[in-house]
Amino acid sequence: MALFAGPSFETGCTIAVSHTADALHAHVELDGDIVLGPGDHVQVHGAPVTLPFGGALTLRRTATVRRAGLIERLWVKLRASLELTELYEITFTSEKAR
Repeated sequence: MALFAGPSFETGCTIAVSHTADALHAHVELDGDIVLGPGDHVQVHGAPVTLPFGGALTLRRTATVRRAGLIERLWVKLRASLELTELYEITFTSEKAR
């Protein structure tokens, strides 16, 4: 495994975009049994998708997957654990809640 940047490869993908009153999302599903790990990058190729309100669209594109190297993977795991602790908020006060 490379220390900084891992291998990269191209694959097909399916993009589902929705812009309705019930949902606003864009999901990408890669072809095959590709499992992404911490620090891996996916770049979808093609023109940006613009969709008017009330629209939904599913289309095919090509994506480049770049695997993270050992150092990048460890760095992402460390940052994620530190950012998780920022969510903790514990307060001790002697005042009674009113």
